[in-house]
Amino acid sequence: MDELAGLEEHPLSTQFPCRVPVWWGRYGDVERDPNIRGVSGRKVVLRIPKQFGRIERWFARILRAPKEVRRPLDSMNSTLWELCDGSRTFAEICKKLNEIYKENIAPVLHRTTAALHLLQSQNLLLMLEEPLEQRWYVGPGRTPEHQQLAPLNEDLDIDVEPLDSEAP
Repeated sequence: MDELAGLEEHPLSTQFPCRVPVWWGRYGDVERDPNIRGVSGRKVVLRIPKQFGRIERWFARILRAPKEVRRPLDSMNSTLWELCDGSRTFAEICKKLNEIYKENIAPVLHRTTAALHLLQSQNLLLMLEEPLEQRWYVGPGRTPEHQQLAPLNEDLDIDVEPLDSEAP
C-alpha cells in the first residue's frame, strides 16, 4: 500500500483518538467486514441524555419530549468510532480507513480530521498523547456513571455485546 501523502507530518499523526464514556451500540447487518480488532463492519448508534434547563424541562414534560438523543452514525463514521478505542494512533486509523474505503474516503487525512474534530466538539471524543490502556470503559452498552438513560427498548435490535476482539 502506498503511504498517504503528508501523514507523518500531520499534527495529529501520533495522537490516540479515544471515545469518551457514552452509551453506544451496533445495529444492522455487516456492510464491510474489515477483519480488524474491535471493528464489526456494522453501523453504530449513540444514546446521549438531553440536558434541560428549568423552563425547558417544564416544556419537555408538557410536550412529552424524549429525554435522550439517539445519534445513528453512517458506515464510515461507525468504522471511525470503532477504531477510536484509544489504542491506535491517528496515522494508524487513517491507514485502516484508506484500506477499507479507498477512494470513497479520499482525501482521507482531511475527512478523518474533520470527523474527529466534530466528535470532539460534541464531547464524544478525546485526543490522547498516549494509549488509553483501559483507564476507562469505551465499549458498547454501558451507561456512564454521570448519565441517566432509560432501559433500552429491546424491539430496537441494538447489539450491546462487546466483540471477542475488543478489550473489556
